[in-house]
Amino acid sequence: MIRLVILSIIQSLCLASGQVFLKLAMVKMEKFSWTWNYFYSLLTNWWFLLVGITMGSATVLWLHILKNYPLSSAYPMTCLSFVFGLLAAWIFLGESIPLTRWLGVGIIIVGVCFVAK
Repeated sequence: MIRLVILSIIQSLCLASGQVFLKLAMVKMEKFSWTWNYFYSLLTNWWFLLVGITMGSATVLWLHILKNYPLSSAYPMTCLSFVFGLLAAWIFLGESIPLTRWLGVGIIIVGVCFVAK
């Protein structure tokens, strides 16, 4: 079970970092339009490249987890990405996090601990 927890933490870190990179990529983009220039600027946005790398890594790792562990144990562990995403928004993006969200994160962590036992 400890191996599943470690793999889930890595996979959730990849998912959360992918979302942070996506946020940073979209901040650098102009208003959406169905033009070649918009899609060219998207494809040359280095943050967007990091989104592909981290989300691709998370997907490959998730495939490995699904192949080797019961879904009933593995799927609840994906909630760790919410925890890491909130922490990343607070630390790297400077977002303020209300107490209710911190309580929610605490509940998620307790739930993951129950699933991991």
